[in-house]
Amino acid sequence: MRDRFICNLRPTTTYLRPPPGYRFRPPWYFRPWFYIPVAVVAVLVVVGAVYVSSLVADLKAQATRFDLNKLEQMESASVILDRNGKIFGQIYVENRETVPYDQLPQDLVNAVVAVEDAKFYQHHGYDLFGIIRAALKNLTAGHVRQGASTITQQLARNSFSLKERTLRRKLLEIFLAQRIEQQFGKQKIMELYLNRIYFGGGLYGAEAAARGYFGKSAREMTLAECATLAGLIKSPNRLSPWADRGNSREARDYALDRMRDLGFISRERCATARAEKIVVGSRQNAQGQTYAVDYIRQQVIAAVGWDRAINEGYRIHTTIDVDLQKIAEDALRTHLEQVEQRRGYNHQTYADYAALFRKAKANGTMGEQPAPEYLQGAVIGLDNATGDILVLVGGRDFEHNQYNRALQARRPAGTAMLPFVYAAAFDKGMYPGSLVEDSPLDNRAVMIGGTTGILGEWGPESAENRYEGAMTARQALVKSKDGATVRVGMNAGVDAVLQLCSLAGIRSPLRPYPATFLGSSEVTLAELALAYTIFPNGGWRPNAPHILERIEEKDGTLVWDAKQQSIRKIVLKPEIAYEVHSCLADALRLGTGKAAFTDFGLKKMPAAGKTGTAYDFTDALFAGYDSNFTCAVWTGFDKPQKIYRGAFGRDLALPIWVDIMNAAAWSYPPREIKQPANLKQIEICSRSGLLATDKCYDAVTTADGETVERRTTYMEIATPAQAPTEPCNVHGEPRVRLAREFPSADLPRASLAVDLSEVLPIAIKSPTLVADKDPYNSLKPTPKPEPTPQPATETAENQKSKSAADASEVKTASKATGQNQSNTESAEPTPEIRKAIPVQPQEKQPVEIRRAIPVKPLDQESEEDTLLKSAARPSGERDE
Repeated sequence: MRDRFICNLRPTTTYLRPPPGYRFRPPWYFRPWFYIPVAVVAVLVVVGAVYVSSLVADLKAQATRFDLNKLEQMESASVILDRNGKIFGQIYVENRETVPYDQLPQDLVNAVVAVEDAKFYQHHGYDLFGIIRAALKNLTAGHVRQGASTITQQLARNSFSLKERTLRRKLLEIFLAQRIEQQFGKQKIMELYLNRIYFGGGLYGAEAAARGYFGKSAREMTLAECATLAGLIKSPNRLSPWADRGNSREARDYALDRMRDLGFISRERCATARAEKIVVGSRQNAQGQTYAVDYIRQQVIAAVGWDRAINEGYRIHTTIDVDLQKIAEDALRTHLEQVEQRRGYNHQTYADYAALFRKAKANGTMGEQPAPEYLQGAVIGLDNATGDILVLVGGRDFEHNQYNRALQARRPAGTAMLPFVYAAAFDKGMYPGSLVEDSPLDNRAVMIGGTTGILGEWGPESAENRYEGAMTARQALVKSKDGATVRVGMNAGVDAVLQLCSLAGIRSPLRPYPATFLGSSEVTLAELALAYTIFPNGGWRPNAPHILERIEEKDGTLVWDAKQQSIRKIVLKPEIAYEVHSCLADALRLGTGKAAFTDFGLKKMPAAGKTGTAYDFTDALFAGYDSNFTCAVWTGFDKPQKIYRGAFGRDLALPIWVDIMNAAAWSYPPREIKQPANLKQIEICSRSGLLATDKCYDAVTTADGETVERRTTYMEIATPAQAPTEPCNVHGEPRVRLAREFPSADLPRASLAVDLSEVLPIAIKSPTLVADKDPYNSLKPTPKPEPTPQPATETAENQKSKSAADASEVKTASKATGQNQSNTESAEPTPEIRKAIPVQPQEKQPVEIRRAIPVKPLDQESEEDTLLKSAARPSGERDE
């Protein structure tokens, strides 16, 4: 080393000798300790290179094992279409609907490129400089701030569930992206990407996101809407416009600015789009959570199985009319909210429960949330000819409770069951002009609300009602008279009524008691609607209600067909069905449903229907139809309870029905329902139910005190077998002679088995029960008229007869209500003698009397005192 040192000196330089004690030290890179770490590093590099080389080779081999065909095999939502081809729901695990590239707007493609991968059209699967840039930024920040995945890498990661945050996964993702780029073009990659990625809110793919957020297809989106979707890809749930409208707008504006900077849009378009507000639809509607969609989902799963229903992306054709469906949902919600605002309404409201529900959802305590107790409602609408379900609303809010009250709930139909009672009676020989008695009835024969007292009246749909005596069957049905209906039903027979209901499609068990005549047995709303179709259809009904038509692949290949055949179930003769229909048309126009025209705005059209009110106002219904469409509406509580006193079907259900029928008439114009040729028009007297004569007039007193003659006849329909053949026996000849036509001395007297003058009347201590209570005010107290002094010349025989009649009246009244139900303009109540007894006056032939009639002197006789017009008789009195 010394020689070497000396030799390096120039020749002219004087040789220098190192100082004494000098020790030479080589440079650091020549020192031994340097070679050890260098050797270690070299070994590590070699090992790393070998490992990376092996890893790369392994990952490349692994990347080749992925089946790229699965990129197109996405779980796709099955789309639900209405009868007119409009999409209104989906069935899915992942809510997705795939569409081809040409149905994706160019603005959406550009927005995604601008936000997610500006070099998408330049790279071949990955961006090396982007990866280095992102790595440096993340290293500087100390955490992940920026990603470097290209659109192709994101597609690979989402398609094959490459979720690990490791180098191995990142490298595999890059190699897989290279393979994808080699096999597919840029347009196909963008199509696969936009159909697969998650956009938040349970929406997968651009098409589902466009429909979910904006209620339109992807190709119909505006520039601002396209930028909104592109902006939320980085954080779909946080940037969703449903979650945070402000952050979503910032992300949208960033996407618009990037599009402008990259030259995809002009500054003017950018400024216009930035000025737009973000407008999105209801999240619940986007998720498709409605009673109709849920029922369709159940039917599809039953038809093709769970896996195929939720994964295959079928096109499900249904019978629903989506426009009519929305009107029904809105009408139910609007009118029930109005009921909840009614003064004196003291139940839970929808708004109260909705607030509790949102709070529980936010706090994560949904498991502790009780079931709703607010007023519920349900609607079902059917096509009369096919049984297609055009409208199905099972409640007010599917999210609150999934119980479908239109299909599952069995509730009393109330007086909406009356048409089937009259149909059975008409089939047995009665006709709309037959006379029936509307008077108090012993409740032990019916047992509505209890087992005692007399039958109450709630069917007339009015808090003010009274018994009206003899009337035609048409009047009884139009006015919804309960007492008269029970008598009509008993005339037809319980078995006949139950058999008719069964044939009409009511499968729920009906109790074989007269109470069923008034709708005390529970039925579903769908059964009631199906049964009502027999009246517009002329006596037949469709086989059953249905909601599915067919299920197809996206290319139109048929997967399942309902194969609905036009099966007609014959229930009634056409003549009988039309007779009931004519009564129901009068009920809607003049009777219990007349508020449809006067108050709720029903269009003038050939329609008919019947209100329904259950005992104690627990359920309110309306069922009605036109020539094409039958609709039934129910309102009530899930746990039966009184809605409020006076909650009639005409007030709660009828306005909802009117809104739906008006909308249905617009889409399906109704026509007149034809009268069968076998039905003939006949003129009858409403006082007797028999053929009219020239003498069918009643003397009535006008408000001015003038007595005028009023015609008592009208035109009725009947078959030749039903039509009466005898003339009126009240006004014509032969007819029953009225008591006023007998001379007072010659009037025959009935013989009594007991001398009532010797029997003391029993005083009434308390009012008689009306079905344990009288929630309908069916009994109207009427002051008893003061007795008029008799003439002094009255014979002893007349005095004795009058005394007996008065005693009979007291005894009869004591058995009944304790309240006088007499007409204030008529004479005293007319006790009925069940057995006519021949009586022999002095030197006269025996005369048979069918009814004993108390008579006042002729100078006190009222013009309206007739045998067949009494107001309301006591409950103890029975019909002949």
